[in-house]
Amino acid sequence: MGEKQKIFKTRIKVLRAEMEITQEELAKALDVSRGTILEIERGTYNPSLKLSFKIANYFGKTVDEVFQLIEEEEDDD
Repeated sequence: MGEKQKIFKTRIKVLRAEMEITQEELAKALDVSRGTILEIERGTYNPSLKLSFKIANYFGKTVDEVFQLIEEEEDDD
């Protein structure tokens, strides 16, 4: 039986596309670097709670609508 791994997923890229804004525009609005937005979208950086709320508020969403913590089974191969 595999162990469960928690994966942090974000909808920022989709929300940006819907609003037709770039990573740079979002970064400026949130007062962070474009690299920070890129890393969050890639899942290689988990934003602070404060930044998570800023992002959610920017899109008019709740934190739960923008970010998800998903458990996935790891294979024991």
